[in-house]
Amino acid sequence: MTSGRPDSAVKAGTRSTRAALLFAMLFPSLATWLYFVVFAGSPAMRVVFAVGKAAQFAFPLVWILLVERRRPRFFAGRTRGLGAGLALGALLAGAILIAYSVAMTSGILAGAPEAIRAKVVDIGASAPLAFLALALFYSLLHSLMEEYYWRGFVFAELQVIVAPGAAVALSSVAFMAHHVILLWLYFRGTWWLIPILSVGVAVGGAFWAWLYRKSDSLLGPWLSHMLVDAAIMAAGWDMIRAASGP
Repeated sequence: MTSGRPDSAVKAGTRSTRAALLFAMLFPSLATWLYFVVFAGSPAMRVVFAVGKAAQFAFPLVWILLVERRRPRFFAGRTRGLGAGLALGALLAGAILIAYSVAMTSGILAGAPEAIRAKVVDIGASAPLAFLALALFYSLLHSLMEEYYWRGFVFAELQVIVAPGAAVALSSVAFMAHHVILLWLYFRGTWWLIPILSVGVAVGGAFWAWLYRKSDSLLGPWLSHMLVDAAIMAAGWDMIRAASGP
């Protein structure tokens, strides 16, 4: 078993474990809806964002350390899976940038640049250096935190109580869910793109879960996720510039 926990710690899923997993799978979508929809444009949005992210990423450690009373083992496999993660990350990042270029040239993304620029202005990251800081945060740190949360905790805990294939599917769909809200905000003018991009997110999550199971390390999934996020942020900056005009 490669769930990141010693065999001695593996036990049948309890009601509390199932409740913890249900919370972990649903909370990111609730938090995203709150700070990007309910509090959009409000001065409280940044506070809600910070509190939501802190609560989300603290929860797995609190559960592992205080409830399960074990040490996290997110990198037990060390560098196993590194090559596969980098290769797929580079492939996906290249595909994203090529698809973005084609979509912008064809006009498919009409309206998206303005929506993305408005959101970036809302969070105070429209200046080049501010956006660079945001891009570095999401590409380097946030991608790591998401891998620790979705693969290192949600997937790892799920595969203790359900079959590995079901754990991959459930964790990937939950990972996709909060992205659907973001995609709706940015691409509702081209609604048919939302299910396509959502499936892409779920497939990426499934690969990262599979790689984590095979390697017993978050390093490969993280580096792959990092390259994907870097490509997305590069496309986002290009759209912001397009929306800002000459």
